[in-house]
Formats: sequence, structure tokens, C-alpha cells
Amino acid sequence: MTKRISFTLNATDGAARTGVINTPRGQIRTPAFMPVGTAATVKAMLPGSVRETGADILLGNTYHLMLRPGAERVARLGGLHKFMNWERPILTDSGGFQVMSLAGLRKLTEEGVTFSSHIDGSKHHLTPERSMEIQRLLGSDIVMAFDECPALPATDAAVAESMRLSMRWAQRSRDAFGDRPGHALFGIMQGGVTRDLREESAKALTDIGFDGYAVGGLAVGEGQEAMFGVLDYASDFLPEDKPRYLMGVGKPDDIVGAVQRGIDMMDCVLPSRSGRTGQAWTPRGQVNIKNARHQDDPRPLDENCSCPACTGYSRAYLHHVFRSGEMISGMLLTWHNLHYYQQLMAGLRDAIENGTLDAFVTKFHADRAQGDIEPL
Repeated sequence: MTKRISFTLNATDGAARTGVINTPRGQIRTPAFMPVGTAATVKAMLPGSVRETGADILLGNTYHLMLRPGAERVARLGGLHKFMNWERPILTDSGGFQVMSLAGLRKLTEEGVTFSSHIDGSKHHLTPERSMEIQRLLGSDIVMAFDECPALPATDAAVAESMRLSMRWAQRSRDAFGDRPGHALFGIMQGGVTRDLREESAKALTDIGFDGYAVGGLAVGEGQEAMFGVLDYASDFLPEDKPRYLMGVGKPDDIVGAVQRGIDMMDCVLPSRSGRTGQAWTPRGQVNIKNARHQDDPRPLDENCSCPACTGYSRAYLHHVFRSGEMISGMLLTWHNLHYYQQLMAGLRDAIENGTLDAFVTKFHADRAQGDIEPL
């Protein structure tokens, strides 16, 4: 059993990397996409099914779990892995992003954040120390430092002030985390879309010393071009021998672009949320299953896909169950989307290993440019 979480770099192709994060609960192949299990479940999926799609790790949400059912309760029930029946690694975010999105319900000080629950209005106080305690109670394998994420656009002065607060909180998170063999703590780089601030943040984090480093504060409305602009230099500011995690990303073309720029880990609610709203992702782009063009179509979503939605059901059936509000609609489309995302990650890993990433990316964009198959 691995006592410490470690990262092994296997191959590079340009800035892109492939490797393995070794944890006591199993290996995480990178680049990795982490399905989001906000409230201790990937919506519409059984944990075993999520694993079947190829996921090595799930993400859980500190903010939601602390409010319901409560971290202390999860700990009494044996920890998050046992509670949700997922024995492989779990990463928990720090709660900072969710608290940021509650701007109207929160009060921010040097000490931490006081906020009102979106569930029942009850008051809560979240600090770096409390965030570390909650994530320890949950038993997550990879713990995120507590940070403040300003909504963009914001002035440079506001972004700088927020970033420096996050760096002070990063040190407090590190101190509170302590030494926990078998568990890792990741720091979160902030700094908006300003290169100097990103560099200052990265230096502060590496001086503190973390097991991995996240690029935070992107995918919050700045657009893909600005995000890629930051990633063009941000990865170079971070240690080469530690995993790099881009938080909250994203669409398939965001993922491919991030991997090209040296990112090792990503997460997003998109595949599961899209599945519940009738959107399917395929190599040829997005399919909107609620459109009438599918109602008589006996073909699968993607004839080359081996997921249950594509091997067992037609577009006509998927259209019907979505229109009828049947639960199986969200189940099948979510399974398909997660399968597609994991197949994309496997393809990226193979291409980096083989030194063929440029050809892979060219084909990826060419396939998407075709759009969906012609209607019958």
C-alpha cells in the first residue's frame, strides 16, 4: 500500500504530459477527467457505472457536504468513500468557489467567510482551518487549500488583493493540514488573467510547498481565449514534478487545449448536467436529443461508442424518454457523456505517449467541424 501520494511523469509531447498519481486507493492516470459528485453522488449514475466509464477519481464538494448531511455525520458513518460506495480516490474542493458564488449571502474577512446556507438560511463560518477539518472528516484523498475566487471581470487591484488573501489562507491551510500520510494537499494559484499576479501566486505556493498545484479562478466567465492565454504561461510557473489541476473545466475543446498546455487534471459538471438536459457529446460535437429530427431516427447517438446508450438504444428512443420526462433519459445520456469524456482522456494519454498529439488534436477539431450526422 502506497504510504504517500506521489506523481510519476511518464511522457511528454510539447507541453502536454502523461503520468500517474499513485495513491493508497489506486492509481490516477493523467491527464485525468474527474466526474463531479457534488453531494456524494454523480447524478443519475451508480458508482460502479462511473468506474466502468474509465474514471479513476471523483470530486466531492465541501460546501454542499458540510451543509447536508454534515461532515461530522459522514465521519461517524465511516467517511465519504464508504458513505457513497466509491473505494477509489476522491478529491474534495475547499468550498471557496461555492461561497464566492453566494456573493449576496456572505461576509468576507481576513479570518474567513461567514455565509448563510442556501438550504435553510442557517449561518456558517468557513475558515482555512475549518475547511481542512471538514475535508479530514470526509476522508478525501486529495484536499484543496481554502481560497477566495473573485468573479471576473475585476480590477487588477481587486484581483491582487484577493490573490494575496488566498496565499495567506494557503499557508494557514498547509499548517492546519499537518502531516497526513496517504493524503495530499493541493495549493490553488490565483491572479485572474494577469501574468505578474499569477507568477507571484505560484511563487508563494511553491515556497509553502504542496503535493500538487491547481490553477484556480479560470472558467468563471473570462472566455476560452483568455483562459488559454493564462495557461500558455501558468503551467511554467509550477513545479514540473507535481500534478497540475485546472479547476472547473470544461467543454471537450477546453480540455484538449488545457492538456496541450501542460494540465494534468480537470473536473466539470458538464457531462452529467448536459445529460440531464438532453445534450449528448460526441466526436462530432453536441447532439440535442430533444430536437424533433431524432424522433424517427433508428441510429445510435454515435455508432462507434460502446456505452449502453449507444449499444442498446436509438436516437428515437432517447428522444422519446427525454420528451416523456423518464428517469432513464438522464441515466443513459449521462453515462454516454461520461464515457465520451473518458474516451477522450484515454485518446489524449495514448497520443502523448506515442508522440502523436498534434495529429490527434487536428483530427479532434476536424471531426467536430463536421457537426452531427445528417438527418434521415
